[in-house]
Amino acid sequence: GGVGKTTIAKYAFNSYFESFERSSFLYNVRDFSESTDGLIYLQKQFLSDILDGRKIGIQSVEDGINQIKSAVYGKRVLIVLDDVDEVDQLAAIVGMRDCFYSGSKIIVTTRHIELLRACEIELIDHVQKLSIGESVELFSWHAFGQDHPVENYTKFLTRIIEYCIGCPLALQVLGSSLSGKSLVVWESTLKKLEVIPNSQLSKKLQISFEFIQDDHDKSLFLDIACF
Repeated sequence: GGVGKTTIAKYAFNSYFESFERSSFLYNVRDFSESTDGLIYLQKQFLSDILDGRKIGIQSVEDGINQIKSAVYGKRVLIVLDDVDEVDQLAAIVGMRDCFYSGSKIIVTTRHIELLRACEIELIDHVQKLSIGESVELFSWHAFGQDHPVENYTKFLTRIIEYCIGCPLALQVLGSSLSGKSLVVWESTLKKLEVIPNSQLSKKLQISFEFIQDDHDKSLFLDIACF
């Protein structure tokens, strides 16, 4: 999580969607599908995108599949399914991919590579974590507003880069939260990071949330995160 799968998919979508007759980007498929009638909601959203905003009534997932077959017939479409974690999510939207018109493209982001193999997806790309140099540059942009660290803070960089393990999200969030803070705050933050295992990225991001002093701002932050 946070390695940049959605960002890359969004860049590809924004770069090429105008080359297709219709397009749809379905965010957070995993989260939506867990709610009641979540798959039907996703099918409705997809059909609305493909049919220029028309609202479609769907009685069941099977009904939605049939309507999707009809909607994509004869159209070159670009589809992104973001954060998929179950085969039935793919089946509900693109399970009938043999019906898609020649030249259509389907992009899937997931943390579960075995799911892609099970669905016989042909081209799989492993998103790589950032190199040390890339990590320093990204962190510096968010912490210092430039592509390299400020001299007095250089001593902290090696440790921070090590704890963020090349994850863009962690580098962005920590860099932004430390921007403008004193050396004392940086040292305190590093001590907190030292006791958190590399596998527990969410706890590292929690440190940035704790920087927010005002309770109202914390509530606002959580509201924005939810949206």
